[in-house]
Amino acid sequence: MRVRIEDVAKAAGVSMKTVSRVLNNEPTVKDETRARVQAVAKSMNYRPDPSARSLAGRKSYLVALLYDNPSANYLMEILMGVVEACQEYHYGLVVQPLNYHSPDFLQSVESLVTFSKLDGLILTPPITDSVALLDRLDALGMPYACVSPKNREGGIGVTLDEHDAVCDMIEHLASLGHTRIAHIKGHPAHGASEWRLAGYRSGLRRAGLRYEPELVIDGEFSFDSGVSAARQLLDLERPPTAIFAANDDMAAGAMSVAHSRGLSIPGDLSVCGFDNTPMSRQIFPALTTVHQPTQEMGRLATGELLKTIKDPASGQMLRMPYALQLRQSTGPAPRR
Repeated sequence: MRVRIEDVAKAAGVSMKTVSRVLNNEPTVKDETRARVQAVAKSMNYRPDPSARSLAGRKSYLVALLYDNPSANYLMEILMGVVEACQEYHYGLVVQPLNYHSPDFLQSVESLVTFSKLDGLILTPPITDSVALLDRLDALGMPYACVSPKNREGGIGVTLDEHDAVCDMIEHLASLGHTRIAHIKGHPAHGASEWRLAGYRSGLRRAGLRYEPELVIDGEFSFDSGVSAARQLLDLERPPTAIFAANDDMAAGAMSVAHSRGLSIPGDLSVCGFDNTPMSRQIFPALTTVHQPTQEMGRLATGELLKTIKDPASGQMLRMPYALQLRQSTGPAPRR
């Protein structure tokens, strides 16, 4: 038979209301009581009844993660964090791919919100930067949290100082003697692309190096776009000695091109990326990259959303730390 909330309350020696408060992560419960109720619920394998919970709270207890991003590694990390938070708060999750450039983009989101009766949304780049969508969600009164939005003022979610992170990476390359440092940009619709390009330019200035437009090539945050961009860079009359790609997928693409041309990494060419996805540690040589705690960002953004659903005044925009992960794909500039 299905274990009921009444059974958990009786076994824990508390009221059903207290069990409900514990399961909903409400702060008005003593730590000792919370631990006892959680232990009893786990031992009895209790699972809340979604339909009863929805009727009682006038909520669907359902949120959606919206994405349009070609980097499967990045998305998987975000998704793992979102799922973790949803499990902690006993929420269901819808994962919805969207075409950011589709004419019916706004209509697709509004239909999802209406027909799925969602309590809130988690937005990932570039969807985070659609002013038209954010305005529409505000008009609908639909709570949402953003992961790495371009506009960091107000709102809720998580962000990271991508400008300073990239600036530090470029200074690191310059300290190794590199003077021709190229950059493969991210997708133009992503706010992250702008922050990382700005960080690249600031890093060059700090190192006393000149910005050269021919060393900056557009990418799309995909492996294939990294391949295409690296070919253009390495075909230059004076090719770069180092390439900073705006994410790990594009950096891997650049490394693939270098290998195919018989170039040694890092002997002939240093390559670095951004994100510190699992793939960055699995390729050879291991990729120097910027670590952003992507899974934790997904978890915290979802947590801020779920807190906001309970109390509209409680959510915040959290700033996450970054760190350079220096590995074998970068080294001293070659003598030419």
